[in-house]
Amino acid sequence: MAEHGIQDFLTAKRKAAARYGNVEAAALPSNTEIEAALVEYQRLFGAVDHDERLNQQRSRALEAMRELSAFQPRLVGAVLTGTATAHSDIQLHVFTDSAESVSITLMDRGIEYEITERRHRFGNELPRPYPGISFALGSQCVDVTVFPLDGIRQSPASPVDGRPMSRADMAELESLLTQ
Repeated sequence: MAEHGIQDFLTAKRKAAARYGNVEAAALPSNTEIEAALVEYQRLFGAVDHDERLNQQRSRALEAMRELSAFQPRLVGAVLTGTATAHSDIQLHVFTDSAESVSITLMDRGIEYEITERRHRFGNELPRPYPGISFALGSQCVDVTVFPLDGIRQSPASPVDGRPMSRADMAELESLLTQ
């Protein structure tokens, strides 16, 4: 994940299993164990570079959040938790009952984007599709998931540990950047 840009835990596990002779699924590490190993790898093999890159990614995230401020953006994922690699996208959650309004906002600002779809799970429910938008800020990809307005009250399950995802608003991200 750190070296090849794989962002999905299941894909990383399958690649590792194939590389080591199709190891049984029960013998593979959990997502939490993989994330802990990624943190340790980053600490051992690139702490200074990692910190600089993470600050750059968080600064870009804040820039993206300002562009989408009308939609109460929240930073989620690896850029927030500090496990981002050079290949990690900035992940944002925004809240509006009209996904098209996010597209219109980006269009008005001259930002090219692509319409996507993201699947998220809440609690023990099956994953559900949500509209998404991807765009670039400089060389950094921003991946936005659009939730309904009331979606701000409950965060979807984290792919790492299944608990509700951590989310940070602009003030919390600014605080992280000044640390």
